[in-house]
Amino acid sequence: MEHHTSPAQRDAQMGTTHPGRIEVITGPMFSGKSEELIRRLKRAQIARRRVACFKPDVDLRYHRTAIASHSAQTLEAITVPSVEALKAAFFEQEQQQPVEDIGIDEAQFFDDSLVGLTGELVRQGKRIILAGLDMTFSGEPFGVIPNLMAVADEVLKLSAVCMVCGAPAIHTQRLSSNQQLVMVGAAGVYEARCRRCFCPDQDEHHSEQLELPVLREKL
Repeated sequence: MEHHTSPAQRDAQMGTTHPGRIEVITGPMFSGKSEELIRRLKRAQIARRRVACFKPDVDLRYHRTAIASHSAQTLEAITVPSVEALKAAFFEQEQQQPVEDIGIDEAQFFDDSLVGLTGELVRQGKRIILAGLDMTFSGEPFGVIPNLMAVADEVLKLSAVCMVCGAPAIHTQRLSSNQQLVMVGAAGVYEARCRRCFCPDQDEHHSEQLELPVLREKL
């Protein structure tokens, strides 16, 4: 009778690492992306898995050293200016204590090299959970997120509630005519809109904006 070994058994026999997993959480602002990221990472901690969290230094709205949701949930995180800095911070932490689950919030603010780093980590058996906006305020695909969605094992696309009509919302409406792509803000700066109510070229509220520079490497 032929004996069949499982992939895990073959990995152990060959001394190789079983591939990890890539999970992408996306949708418009106010859809609960960071909240879902925090929920998954906290469940991993409850399961006694070793977790590391990262966020771009362009997003300091709620907390400088934590992932934070609009509903005020937080989880400690390392703030980094670039993918290169994220990689260095991760491997420094990995040397101190091996990490199993990696969370990355506001992934849209990182450049395309995040796809390569994610692939490198998943081949090492890591579980990588990324959260980020899938579309810009003009309704276009946002940065690296579409490429991450393409290589992910799982994609969760959340919707918010349209602040005009109450329908499910997939768009983020900027309440200003400013065309700068990276302009971090929350309520009063942006709001969720459905397809029908989304007006990317319209400035309804003439709100003052919090403008931040495009993410760049610190000298």
